Amino acid sequence: MSTVAVIAKASPETSIQQDVDCAIEDLLVSLPEPERLSAEERRGILSRYTAVLEGNFIYWMTAAYLSVQSEQARAIIVDNLLEEIRDCHPGMLRRFAIAANAIPTDSDAQEIYRDLTNVRLFVGRLSGARIVLMMAFFEGFLQRFMPFLAELATRQGSKEYEYTDVHGVCDIAHTAGLFRALEEEMALNPPQPETDLFEGVDLLRTLMRNIVHPVALGH
Repeated sequence: MSTVAVIAKASPETSIQQDVDCAIEDLLVSLPEPERLSAEERRGILSRYTAVLEGNFIYWMTAAYLSVQSEQARAIIVDNLLEEIRDCHPGMLRRFAIAANAIPTDSDAQEIYRDLTNVRLFVGRLSGARIVLMMAFFEGFLQRFMPFLAELATRQGSKEYEYTDVHGVCDIAHTAGLFRALEEEMALNPPQPETDLFEGVDLLRTLMRNIVHPVALGH
């Protein structure tokens, strides 16, 4: 049985990848119906998403690279980073936000600040397997989140879909690659039995929930 098959929070019957799939599905079923959202609600979701992804995704993936010990895992992560940087994915996202009239405001950034800070602090601990798992979850979620984002943008009058089209495809391979990286890293450097392998996943899931369903400031 693969090292990834049983550990920490996963039950003997359930693989880590199945647990991640369940976490992704849990987020997806909580998404509102785009046609029921107001223009400001649509703008807010797009803007908060941009505020998180534009300046943090490459940073988090770089932390994954710095934290792992497996050369195979590093090679997989480097391929991901090269694509993100070479193809200027932050620029794609900025064009997507501009076309949907969803450039982040100070208020948008403030609404996600606390949860974003929690993810940043977690990533700063450079815990290899846990960061790789968090990013595998993120890539898997983003690939399935793209149709929702594209629908919001369409309803905002946008015709700019390069970002959602690219990530709806490339994140499938990225997710598979990161699960391979996780397996390699755990084989070389397994977490301690008491480690909550899903801590980063849980923090990032909370952040994504707040992007879609923002908590009122001050609460």
